[in-house]
Amino acid sequence: MDLYILRELILPFLFGMGIFTSLGLSIGSVFEIVRKVTESGLPLGIAGQILILKMPEFIVFAFPMSILLASLMAYTRLSNDSEIIALQTIGINTYRLILPAIFFSILIVALTFFFNNFVAPAANYQATVTLEKALDRAGPSFKERNILYPEYNKVTRADGNKEIVLTRLFYAEEFDGEKMKNLTILDRAQGGVSQIIIADSATWNILENIWDFYDGTIYLLGTDGSYQNIVYFQHQKLALPSAPLDLTKKGRDYNEMNLVQAQEYLKIVKLRGKEKRIRKLKVRIQQKVSLPFACLVFALIGAAIGIKPQNAGRGMSFGICIGLIFFYYLFSFISGSMGVKGVLSPFLAAWLPNFIVLGAAGLMLTNTNKSYR
Repeated sequence: MDLYILRELILPFLFGMGIFTSLGLSIGSVFEIVRKVTESGLPLGIAGQILILKMPEFIVFAFPMSILLASLMAYTRLSNDSEIIALQTIGINTYRLILPAIFFSILIVALTFFFNNFVAPAANYQATVTLEKALDRAGPSFKERNILYPEYNKVTRADGNKEIVLTRLFYAEEFDGEKMKNLTILDRAQGGVSQIIIADSATWNILENIWDFYDGTIYLLGTDGSYQNIVYFQHQKLALPSAPLDLTKKGRDYNEMNLVQAQEYLKIVKLRGKEKRIRKLKVRIQQKVSLPFACLVFALIGAAIGIKPQNAGRGMSFGICIGLIFFYYLFSFISGSMGVKGVLSPFLAAWLPNFIVLGAAGLMLTNTNKSYR
């Protein structure tokens, strides 16, 4: 029975993968690439490479939609041909009937996670690089001017209260990919500005994990703000964090990062203190995990709808599938936006659509199992 139902699932799943990937690629990339070819002179060979590289992104979105279509069509066919009733008469309940769909969807969850976190981000990044090189738009992979890094620490006041205060401010006017230029560092580790460091240039010493400052001056200040001493130097090693160097790295787009890269980029974004951007990245990280599990909830809701006694053909199944997909992704967009605005937590913003569909599927399966008794 399990093999029989699996065979019923595989064919519509493959059909769905073909149709949904083609539609997504056509709507999401083909028209834009054609415009680049006609307006910007993008060579056809490069256009073909970019189109192939963009395909994994749409394959990721096709996985959940295809498993929904497969479970809908398979169980609808079994229900219309009274095979569900026949299986029920020999003691097989509804929950046992959907086990093949659950098993199949778990395999697709793993495949979707692999594509979503390894194949698609790398392909998207390569597509961006290929397009920029072809159109001569490739720029430096680092921020060139005005690198500002504030460092905060938690301190205990005299009254015992703990507060987060600025302890160091790092500013560099320019970065050429190797060297920081025209630097100013304010040190407030003692509660007030205790020293000011000005240097013409600085480089990060990888071997010793420190900064090498060149041609500068250190101003030592007293508690009243007066100069206590002035030190001139040609070369000075300073044990400062490498975080300012991390800020120079231009982050990839969200769909060009895998889960590990996104976590690393989150650490850099936190240094800049932009709360909205931090929340947005946290939501995207959660969505990288929640999207593959949409395959499981789609398989359940598809089986729950299809297994009910009805007279629905393949056309109606396809229509129901499109409606559910539209609702899911619309609600995902709304909940994701609420997460970015801070109305919902990043976890809830990413997982709420899955929880709602899962709850609906569980309720429908329970009612269907009762109706067959």
